[in-house]
Amino acid sequence: MMVISDLCAAYGSVPVLAGVSLRVEAETFVGILGHNGMGKTTLLKTLMGLLPATSGTVSFEGRDVTHLRPEERARRGIGYVPQGRQIFPALSVLDNLRMGALLAPGKETDAIDGILVEFPRLTPLLDRLGGALSGGEQQLLALARCLCAAPRLVLLDEPTEGIQPSIIDEMTETLSALQRSRHLTIILVEQNLKFISRLSQRVLIIQKGRISLEVDPAIVLDPAQIAEFVGLTA
Repeated sequence: MMVISDLCAAYGSVPVLAGVSLRVEAETFVGILGHNGMGKTTLLKTLMGLLPATSGTVSFEGRDVTHLRPEERARRGIGYVPQGRQIFPALSVLDNLRMGALLAPGKETDAIDGILVEFPRLTPLLDRLGGALSGGEQQLLALARCLCAAPRLVLLDEPTEGIQPSIIDEMTETLSALQRSRHLTIILVEQNLKFISRLSQRVLIIQKGRISLEVDPAIVLDPAQIAEFVGLTA
């Protein structure tokens, strides 16, 4: 579904990605682990077009998207749930979903009704302002908003950050079910080792702007091994 070849990106004169190469097969769940500052979020931003690539290529479903704008990538079927959620706090939950449905392939109401079936927690909150939701509810809204456009590939950045354990468990079940029912491909950047291990079929380690290693998801919950790779503990 996506082929990334020698991808480099920088913030001004500071290089961050130093030649990322990766193949992502359709309908797989790929987790990416690494220290802070190793390029995880930068990789997702570059794949979405929010940060321009300085060199290398990104191919999506056989087409080169390296220099497409974010909205063009979204129209082609790439969705993005950013770190920090970035919902619209002054809009209602319903209006946040309507923003996500702008690129829905069918009717807006059909897209939103379908999403609410899969995110029932949001139904009683439709009139509430996004900024009045809890952190966990905001994260569910951010994910639901993204899925309103029916993407085939979802880039998911640190979804458990600042979220209570009960919502994390709910999110794990929801994402697992959504991947199967919607035939999604998901690239997940995450620091919660249990979360990434339970969901991912592949786990990649990023170090100094490069994918350095692929490990079995079961290894992620072994404190000794994962600390050796990325310095994180379960």
